[in-house]
Amino acid sequence: MSRLSYFFKRLFKMDWKAMWKTAGLLHERSGKSRIWLLCDMLRCAVKYNAGYVDYKIAQMYKLNDAQRKTVITRGISNSIVRRMNDKAYWHFFDDKTQFNELFKEWIPRKWLLINADTPLDKLEDMMALPALIGKPLEGSSGQGILKFTPEDWKGGAKAFHQLLMDKNIGILEEIVVQHPEMARMCPTSVNTCRIATLLGDKKQGIVYAFLRIGNGKVMDNVDCGGMAARIDLESGKLLTVGADKAGNTYTKHPITGTDIIGFTIPYWEEAKKMCLDAAQKVPQMRFVAWDVAITPNGPTFIEGNSFPSHAVPQFAAHYPDGIGILPEFRKFIDV
Repeated sequence: MSRLSYFFKRLFKMDWKAMWKTAGLLHERSGKSRIWLLCDMLRCAVKYNAGYVDYKIAQMYKLNDAQRKTVITRGISNSIVRRMNDKAYWHFFDDKTQFNELFKEWIPRKWLLINADTPLDKLEDMMALPALIGKPLEGSSGQGILKFTPEDWKGGAKAFHQLLMDKNIGILEEIVVQHPEMARMCPTSVNTCRIATLLGDKKQGIVYAFLRIGNGKVMDNVDCGGMAARIDLESGKLLTVGADKAGNTYTKHPITGTDIIGFTIPYWEEAKKMCLDAAQKVPQMRFVAWDVAITPNGPTFIEGNSFPSHAVPQFAAHYPDGIGILPEFRKFIDV
């Protein structure tokens, strides 16, 4: 799809009210007029396939044309996914039970498929654990994920099974216990590394990595109020401040006070190797973002993403010189 075709497709689906609201927010931040901002948003939409959310998160109103060319916008990200990932194989990543089965060598935790035919004796085995995480079979951004405790199953397996069905839970999992160092950053959520592998035409490897950090909730997702910081691929150290989707930045974690810049991910080499090895399992899926938890015994997968979000790699705070992450992609593929 050409950039102009993509622009007109998005134009007809545009949430104009939200766009106007975004222009008002950016007017307050930048001092630029709403009309100038709206015109510039449309210009960026045509030239860079940027939506108004891209424009806000990447702070494109501050960038010149040379810098704007380096931002991975929604349109560019979509084109990379369409080109690199065969949709016939997405189900291995979109269905959480299929993912757990295919990548089981890196997923030692207990889990159980929840449906009308779930054996109650298997559910009782899961109920012997101190707490459980329930998820929809498909979904993203932490939507529909719930934590369950013995209080939820005190009525027995049959009642608990009905509760899970009512809550649209498709998979029940043993809770991942994170490494003490990761808990030092934020203990309320499992703070996961988002590591993206790319089996490119020029080379294969890791194109980017970020640590997603919780901010008081059970989930670390930026869509749930969490933040992210960029990871140096060689050392496993955090290179940047933490940044959230609202544009807030943090040098220290607001709850624990832990320094963000310079924080080192335990088992970093092992985490990288795990992702690189797993990337070869389904070679038809050439661009995958892996969510990796670091436990006391090493890295483990939480999930893999067939359609990696472009939001976290856009955050302006991660690119103080205004040069975005697209040049990293160009080392792997022409884009």
